[in-house]
Amino acid sequence: MKHINLKLGITKIEDLLINQTITQIDDGKSKNDIKLQIPNYQRPYKWSSRNVIQLLDDIIHAKNENKEIYRIGTLILHHDEAKSVYNIVDGQQRTITLSLLLKALNETLSIPFLDQRISSNEHNRYNIPKNYQTLKRRIDNIGESKEKQDLLEYIYQHCELIVVITKDISEAFQFFDSQNARGKKLYPHDLLKAFHLREMGGVSAEETEKTVKTWEELDQQFLAGLFSDYLYRIKEWIKGNYAEELSEKNINKFKGITCEYNFPFAQFYKAAFAYSDMFNQGTMPFVTGIRGLKPFQLDAPIIAGKPFFDYAKHYFEILKDIQNNDKYEGYLINDNEIVKTLDLPKNKRGVGNAITRLMFDTAILLYVDRFTPAQKPTKEDLNLLNQYIVFAFIWAYSLRAQYYNLGWHSAQQYILGNPERTNSFNIFKAINEFDSPIELLSMLSDKINPLPNNKIVAKKDNIKEKEENVYKSYLFYFEKYNFIA
Repeated sequence: MKHINLKLGITKIEDLLINQTITQIDDGKSKNDIKLQIPNYQRPYKWSSRNVIQLLDDIIHAKNENKEIYRIGTLILHHDEAKSVYNIVDGQQRTITLSLLLKALNETLSIPFLDQRISSNEHNRYNIPKNYQTLKRRIDNIGESKEKQDLLEYIYQHCELIVVITKDISEAFQFFDSQNARGKKLYPHDLLKAFHLREMGGVSAEETEKTVKTWEELDQQFLAGLFSDYLYRIKEWIKGNYAEELSEKNINKFKGITCEYNFPFAQFYKAAFAYSDMFNQGTMPFVTGIRGLKPFQLDAPIIAGKPFFDYAKHYFEILKDIQNNDKYEGYLINDNEIVKTLDLPKNKRGVGNAITRLMFDTAILLYVDRFTPAQKPTKEDLNLLNQYIVFAFIWAYSLRAQYYNLGWHSAQQYILGNPERTNSFNIFKAINEFDSPIELLSMLSDKINPLPNNKIVAKKDNIKEKEENVYKSYLFYFEKYNFIA
């Protein structure tokens, strides 16, 4: 992999954090005026006391072993020439910890890196002072001041960081992700971020930073689940395929159409995206009343680069809306009685309940993607959605009612069609085959059958029992909507 804009260097800790210098770069010279900055898009400082003590113990061990050089790690920097700063792309946690360690060893030290203002969030506010005190207590136990000074000198002169500098922020993130991929397993959505950043070659540094910041501000665990549990499975189930685990081996489904693709199908989807972008930025939204025209469909290819990040945020927000049953928030599911029951802790515990709820939410996500405007749907849109929710619920929870113990193998058999189970059919493929919600609802009313009593293995006792005005058993709604034979 060729990185034409990268500069490589090695720096001693004293040079970097005290003298604001990189000891040596690839031309053999030092580089001065290194003003390190933590950019807004960086994640919070999350190292724990265990992490910082481990770093200190590793350094002490290297000193006791008389290691001439102890390499602590890699620091990846984006040189923002306009602001004359070096943004830390990777190595923030380690750099903050090293700064706190130096300060704990000598409180009189001036460390410019520690003087900057950083994002005020709970992690930064809690972890930075906590870890400083942890290091201070550990160092106070070392003993004589000479031992402390010797340790400080060892860190100054013998501990080093490998430094990577680039003026291209996209390349900085590309290098960051490629390095991480060698060292540890990344989530598929992290690998996709790296790929699509590389496709943003023509985008300004400011726009790239804004895109990355927006991505990093999303709940990363939820984002990982969005791709692996929902979007990937929908893409497979629509085609009638068994959905394996999303990994680096099959993330090509989310790489999409790159700028190099000029095949007819690629031109069609590129044109659709370009039209949407032009529509949203012009006067058409005012004239037509259509707001936020989105060029995304779950069964369609993705446009690589910045559109991918818009795609991810779009479905992130829709799924969040679907899963929030608050009466006063969101546009899609509000105060739905079925969802109230499904949200009870007893109906969310266990693998089988989690699988069934995911099937239910995923079936709604695909329906909304195809038939319901995510922003400000009309009363008619919501009426049709509510009718569909009943069918989606009966379809998904017919599976749950027919198993004592439910696993993914049985669930996928049910989704793709298992003649031994009532209401087993591929609802995802069905949604994708209809051009209007009314046609789909008509088909579902014929396709979904009442569940025979003798096939229900879930407890049917007290199905009308309530908990805080919410029916405790999901089977209540089978009875209410006449789906128990």
